[in-house]
Amino acid sequence: MSKFCTNCGTQMPDGSLFCPNCGNAVGQRIPQSQTQPQSEQPPYAAPQDAPPDVTMVTPNIGLGPDGKYRWIYEMSLFRNPSLFVTVWKIFFFVCIGLFVMMALIQVFEGDLDGEAALNLLGICGIVLGVMTVLVVISFLIYAAIMGGKYIAMFEMDENGIMHRQLPKQAEKAIGIASAAFVIGMLSNSTSAMASGFAASNTEMYTSFSKTKKVRFDPRHDTIRIRHTLKHNQVYAKPEDFGFVQNYILGRVPDSAKPNM
Repeated sequence: MSKFCTNCGTQMPDGSLFCPNCGNAVGQRIPQSQTQPQSEQPPYAAPQDAPPDVTMVTPNIGLGPDGKYRWIYEMSLFRNPSLFVTVWKIFFFVCIGLFVMMALIQVFEGDLDGEAALNLLGICGIVLGVMTVLVVISFLIYAAIMGGKYIAMFEMDENGIMHRQLPKQAEKAIGIASAAFVIGMLSNSTSAMASGFAASNTEMYTSFSKTKKVRFDPRHDTIRIRHTLKHNQVYAKPEDFGFVQNYILGRVPDSAKPNM
């Protein structure tokens, strides 16, 4: 490979250590591909207005100085049906429970036959239809009051995950600041807001060790974590979903994991 003196520009034979014209010492030529400096920038750099103690592990998830991962999720109540489906399922199982209870009563009284069972089933169907209409109306009213959006903050560490609905002041902050900035703001004010969240029943905590079942629905950005008496729904954007999924799978019991 030909090389040239950096001092006078004279072409030098291969293996030469000194220029035959000016005597300048010249080292071996290094291919350009090897001289390119390797980037040490993290894969997800925080915006300039982000607090210095927040490390972004995905485009929207930040690791705070307290060791907790936090992220904000904004969901359209009209485009994502998960909340509506959850409420509807509650009423559905209530209707099923009423049907079973009324059927058992008639069995004990000896009045349950084929015709009575069909009549009872028809009544439950009517009740379920009426409840469905009421749920739709109530959901539309709720969505209108909330401005068509559901905004939540999630906190996750080795022990479990907290689902908190954001207050109005945090919602306004989201509109004017980056995700990293809001995560930093909430990291510093979480303890001060905790009592207010609890009083208004807008938070739910799920312990990984007590999880009975976990299901992943990336199509709707939803992770369902089931305990014995409560269910928690976790939301994450597509670019963050894989990180949250792997983190949860690494900490819940094997019996709770889905067949993947």
